[in-house]
Amino acid sequence: MKMLTAFRLIAFFEGLSYILLIFVGVPLKYIKGDVTIVKTLGMPHGFLFMAYISFAIVMRLDHSWFKKHFILISLASIIPFGTFIVEHKLRKLN
Repeated sequence: MKMLTAFRLIAFFEGLSYILLIFVGVPLKYIKGDVTIVKTLGMPHGFLFMAYISFAIVMRLDHSWFKKHFILISLASIIPFGTFIVEHKLRKLN
């Protein structure tokens, strides 16, 4: 699997886990007092977040597009739906 394809997959799943945490897990935690979803999704999301940032750093060394947009790519990981935008733009590059 190419690095770009791997990064796209990580970006998608990192964004999905973040959205699920924010829009499902957190409301259930504070409305119903149920922390199950937050605990279940927290660890995979943390791993995917670290993988996303690590891949962004590595990809920055090899791809000019990443060098030019590195700060925005990195910030996308903390903005809801941000990694989906990055993944969409990377799909267009292929």
